[in-house]
Amino acid sequence: MSGAASVEAPRSPSVTVNGRRRASRSVQDVREKLTYKSGAKPEFEYELLMMFVKNELSAAVTTPLLAIVVAMGAMFWAPPRELLLWLGTVFVAKGILIALCRQFTKAPRDDATTPVWRAKITAAEFLYGVTWAGIAFIAPATQSETAHTFIFAALLIVISMRMLFASTAMPIVYAGTLPMTVAIVIRFALLDNPFYWAMAAMAVGVHFYFIWLMTGFNATVMAMLEYRAEKDALIAELEQAKSISDDARSRAEEANLAKSRFLATMSHELRTPLNAILGFSEIMQGELLGPHSNPTYKEYANDIHQSGQHLLNLINEILDISRIEAGRYELNEGPVSLAGVAEDCHRLMRLRAENKGLKIVEAFAPNLPQLWADERAIRQICLNLLSNAIKFTPSGGTVTLTIGRTSAGGQFLSVKDTGPGIPEGEIPRVLRSFGQGSLAHQTAEGGTGLGLPITKGLTELHDGVFELKSKLRYGTEVIVTFPRKRMMEALPRLAEPGEVA
Repeated sequence: MSGAASVEAPRSPSVTVNGRRRASRSVQDVREKLTYKSGAKPEFEYELLMMFVKNELSAAVTTPLLAIVVAMGAMFWAPPRELLLWLGTVFVAKGILIALCRQFTKAPRDDATTPVWRAKITAAEFLYGVTWAGIAFIAPATQSETAHTFIFAALLIVISMRMLFASTAMPIVYAGTLPMTVAIVIRFALLDNPFYWAMAAMAVGVHFYFIWLMTGFNATVMAMLEYRAEKDALIAELEQAKSISDDARSRAEEANLAKSRFLATMSHELRTPLNAILGFSEIMQGELLGPHSNPTYKEYANDIHQSGQHLLNLINEILDISRIEAGRYELNEGPVSLAGVAEDCHRLMRLRAENKGLKIVEAFAPNLPQLWADERAIRQICLNLLSNAIKFTPSGGTVTLTIGRTSAGGQFLSVKDTGPGIPEGEIPRVLRSFGQGSLAHQTAEGGTGLGLPITKGLTELHDGVFELKSKLRYGTEVIVTFPRKRMMEALPRLAEPGEVA
């Protein structure tokens, strides 16, 4: 026998490995975020600071416009030169804050040191708050009751705006709003009027109230970030699991394909010497070259021929299942009478059934249309099912062979026996290659465990459905159903030339 070619399964592509590593790193990063369930939460600090920066950049124009409006309102009591100086300091402080925010957005996240940037932005926010607080001390001697009310309202509006913008970073909230509240308190405390003292107390109360609101809002934002991190962790873990699953499936498919190629190669290598053994054993069995001097030699030749035939059938089954699993089984389709094929198979298996004391009952529906299929494959399906039924049915039992129409317009082939049946938990096992049930070793003559997998594979190649029904001690029924599109309906007769339809 010539040397069998060995087939090695190819390795998994590096792309799958890289994808799995990326997914693993993503899972690790998100888990690091979720480890900080209390305290500063350094991973979330960057995102919180980025939210403030984006809010600040989106309002880069509106806040200076508010400063211009306040300056125009203060012109009724304040000198224009001092107002312009105050307005210039507000613009400068705002420019410094905006410049820092833009630098922060341009800095790579991996290189950005969040505490340092937060300190810089907090200092710039404090400077911005101080410049706004300066409006309370412009020409205090000329300020009237209306001016005091205007300053109180303007600063409270600015405080509320700054708290809203900086609500994701509480240190910036304190740095930007405390100078304005302190300015209101100092300015009104210097006035010798209980009404203004009440307004100063009101400013402090409003400030604390805003702080309480912003603390709750900050907690809500933090919870939202935690939920998003958990979602990202779940997605990353799913991607990692999918990557591992794809990798395992790819390796399993490659191993299965390598196995099928190996079996196909070995089958071809074995069939050549087997054909020679069968041919020579037939010559010896028939004594074509002269009679044997010892009759035992003829018995040996008969045993050699039967063993070789059994081995050849086994190799053919292995070759069929390997072709089916590798997707290389080619169908030679044509019109096939399912009832005719079943009748032929019945005749072939009748002697075997009678020798075992079994009865085969036919139940064929009349006038069935032909089937567009591979006749060899259909014959193999029917023979496998009948052979299994006869093999597992004890003496005195019955095998029922049924062919009929389905409700959807297709056809079905059913083989039912009165054998011991298959335990429900073993059905998936008997449908796998080389799989056998526990009762097979006790009641049958043995086998390869390829009959049902081959039958199932050939059925699916014909777009059919394979169904196995069995109950312990109540027998087994296998139903093979072919779809309607496989049916060959007779076309109406065409009218002859000159014939009236």
